[in-house]
Amino acid sequence: MTNHLYLVDAFAEQPFQGNPAAVCVVGECPKDPQDLERWYQKVAAEMNQAETAFLMPAPDGWALRWFTPVNEIDLCGHATMASAHILWETERAKPESAITFTTKSGKLICRQTPLGISMDFPSEPVVERDAPDGLIAGLGSQPLYVGKNRFDYFVLLDSEETVRRLQPDMAELSKVPTRGIIVTAKATGGFDFVSRAFFPLEGVPEDHVCGSAHCGLGPFWRERLKTDEMVAFQASPQRGGIVHVRCAGERVFLSGRAVTTLRGELLA
Repeated sequence: MTNHLYLVDAFAEQPFQGNPAAVCVVGECPKDPQDLERWYQKVAAEMNQAETAFLMPAPDGWALRWFTPVNEIDLCGHATMASAHILWETERAKPESAITFTTKSGKLICRQTPLGISMDFPSEPVVERDAPDGLIAGLGSQPLYVGKNRFDYFVLLDSEETVRRLQPDMAELSKVPTRGIIVTAKATGGFDFVSRAFFPLEGVPEDHVCGSAHCGLGPFWRERLKTDEMVAFQASPQRGGIVHVRCAGERVFLSGRAVTTLRGELLA
C-alpha cells in the first residue's frame, strides 16, 4: 500500500498564500503503536511544515492527527482544512458530503460552503491572566490585555500597525510555558480584527494562519465587537490569510479556501 503525500496552502485563494500544511493519507505504516508514533514524528520533521496531518479511515469518517516538526498537538485548523480539501479533491469523499474527523479534540466536521471549507470546531474562550515571565520582553510591546485558554496566551495590542510591526525575540518567548502566543488588535479597515501567532516551543516561530487560534479569537472579539460573525486577517509578514469566523454557543465555525501545491508518494 502507498502512503500518499500532499502539500496544501490553507486559508489561501491561490498558491503560495495562506498557511502550508502537509497531508499524509496513510496506506502502510508501523503496526506497533510506539513505532507508529516515532514514524509520524519523523515524517513531520522531514516535511518541516507548521503541521503535518495524518489521515486513516475510521468507522464514521477519518481519524486525524497533527504533528509539528517536534511534537504532536491536540488541535490544528489549517491542517484540518488541508485534509478535508485533499479528501474531496481526490474523491476519497463525495463533494456534497460532510467529512467527520475523529481527533484528540473530539469530532470535527468539515463542509463545503460558498465561503469555502467550513470547519466546526470547539470554542476555546480566553480568560484574563497576568503576563508570564518572558512574554512582554519577548514581544517588545506593552499589552492592553493578557489572557489564556487551554492552548495559548492571547495578547491584545493597541493597534493593527503594532501587530504588523512586531519583531519578537523568540529566545524570550521560549521562556513562556505554553503552546503558543497569539497577538491581536482591532483592524483599521477591511477586516474586523488582525492577529499573528508564535509557537517557538513547538518548532514553529511564526504560524502564517492559525485556525485553532481563532477558536479563542472568535469568542474574544465577539464580546468586544458584539457580533457573532467576523472576518479576520492573520497578518504574517511572509504570507497571511483570511479567516471567516462565526461563533455559535460552544462551537466556532472557521471558513476559508485551500489550494494543492504538491502531490507525491512517501517512500520511507
